[in-house]
Amino acid sequence: MKEYRIALIVEEIDQSYQSEILNGIASAAKDFSLNVSAFVSFSASLNNEKHDIGEFNIFNLPDFNDFDGAILLTNTLAHQPVVANILSRIKAAGIPAVSIDNDIPYMYYIGIDNKTAMRSITEHLINVHGFSEFCYLSGPADNPESADRLNAFLQVLNEYDIPFDKGNIYYGDFRSPSGRDAIDFFIENGIKMPQAIICANDVMASSAINRLTEEGYNVPKDIAVTGFDNTFISHNYQIELTSVDRPLNRSGRIACQMLYRHFNGIPQDRCDVLNMSTRFTESCGCSDNLVYDINEFRELNYRNYAKFERSQNFMSTLNKLSTSLLGSNSFEDYIDSLKKFTAEIDPEEFYFCLCDNWNSESDIDLFTGDTADNAVANDRYTDEILVPICYKGGRFFNIEKISRREIIPELPGEKTTGKFYYHLPLHFGKRCFGYMVILNSPVPLHNSMFETYCISINNSLENIRKLICLEYAVNRLGRLYAWDTFSGIYNRNGFVQATESIFRDCITEKRDIMLMFIDLDGLKKINDTFGHGVGDRAICNIADVLLQSCNDNEIYCRFGGDEFIVFASDYTEQMAKKLYRKINENIDIINESGVNPFELSASIGYIITTPKENEDIFRFVTDADNIMYNEKRKKKLSRYLKS
Repeated sequence: MKEYRIALIVEEIDQSYQSEILNGIASAAKDFSLNVSAFVSFSASLNNEKHDIGEFNIFNLPDFNDFDGAILLTNTLAHQPVVANILSRIKAAGIPAVSIDNDIPYMYYIGIDNKTAMRSITEHLINVHGFSEFCYLSGPADNPESADRLNAFLQVLNEYDIPFDKGNIYYGDFRSPSGRDAIDFFIENGIKMPQAIICANDVMASSAINRLTEEGYNVPKDIAVTGFDNTFISHNYQIELTSVDRPLNRSGRIACQMLYRHFNGIPQDRCDVLNMSTRFTESCGCSDNLVYDINEFRELNYRNYAKFERSQNFMSTLNKLSTSLLGSNSFEDYIDSLKKFTAEIDPEEFYFCLCDNWNSESDIDLFTGDTADNAVANDRYTDEILVPICYKGGRFFNIEKISRREIIPELPGEKTTGKFYYHLPLHFGKRCFGYMVILNSPVPLHNSMFETYCISINNSLENIRKLICLEYAVNRLGRLYAWDTFSGIYNRNGFVQATESIFRDCITEKRDIMLMFIDLDGLKKINDTFGHGVGDRAICNIADVLLQSCNDNEIYCRFGGDEFIVFASDYTEQMAKKLYRKINENIDIINESGVNPFELSASIGYIITTPKENEDIFRFVTDADNIMYNEKRKKKLSRYLKS
């Protein structure tokens, strides 16, 4: 059977709505032989713009030309520019795509009749309970589903001639904090508490109930509250939530079925609007509709406890991982800790993929280690991806790097279909580190703690990056301290560091040292005649001469200005004379090349001696300097006599 690759775009997989749809997709992927890659973000949860940018970057990872089809939950994405970018790339790739709960004209569409569903709830509250005072907790204004539900609510009130102040509408984001924020908004703005609050989804409704309870209101005695979606939370809160029962799991299955039919040329309609039903229960005052079956209660209690127990176990494992990662002092330690954790939880497959520039120091101040506000961080995936962890079937594989378009490594073994991969962003703020890939993990991915797990991995990786950058900074500072950046050789500090232990050993072991002092001749004349730029060239020429003349046995430096010194241990007079000649020969080579408008010349003096205890190396520098000075005087006298 042909293998089909499907890209799935979704945000906030810890929400019940997304979770139930994803479960349906994962189940159907096996039935229809689809390999699904879910590109997942946890954006907008921290209210941090830079963090959101880093999260959204995961949607830039897939090249849709490499996929056979796509499934989109764009209604879960909080930022419309991100949605527009995804849609344009899918359209350009020309692959079939299924959109769930957001009707995009050139795609297959699965949804429900949001207007009819909301009409059902609103009319029930009016006709059955006699309510005429409402507040409305909406989703985002630019979300099509949210807009349909709000418009249906307003239309019903208009048909029943019920007055409504649009100031009683609060626009949330379908997430839990919006429910609390809405109640606070109504209270702080002096809005009279209504008979009923209609919410655009269950998550916001449950959070609103909790906040109302804190303020002393009884639901539904004082205020009725309704939700939408009939997710897990609607049955597992302090009261049973009136909601719209929609087939979320089935939506995921149908999405896979639509793509399968498309691939196999089976005729089908572009749109599939699924049936839904409204559950009127405790939160609106319809307590007669509650189910009191003891077996159902026990089953619900068991599921809740099992979920709690899994969460507790995962939290314990997460705490151990976080402690281990934060205790890492190197990238190698970090990867070892993550490997141990991977082996412990034993997913079917796990890939830890990093951009080849993930540890760039570009946005780190090399002197302080602080992140610069105006620095440009790596904000996209590189063409080559490093894979420091590659785990499959209980084994680790050594894979150095892959192409970005491969996304995951091609490993030996029988190819299978029906896989459901989670691709999760690795980043810190806007800085893109790479991504993780997980297949069939025992870790509860559809859980808010999984976001904490990802954040812990990301934060620890940023700490490692900063350690690497700080090490780089320290090395660079050490180089600046010890290196003459002008001539490219040791400065005086570097010379002292490089010779200290050797000099001490020579004292202890009574071994000879050689100290040679070299002084550039006529630097002032060169500067006065040709300019300081040419004089600087003369200084660099001497440094180059030393580089060409010395080997690993000698240590040399620019001592200051136009002065240079060479140090060596276990040197004989013959060796010193040989080095003396070689230096002068290399000076002659430069002069013969004609590269300079001047004649390069240097005066040289050296001593060979056995240092004694309490003697300082600079004492011998002075001795060599004196010998050099005598040579320089002889040169000047020779020139004078010739003239």
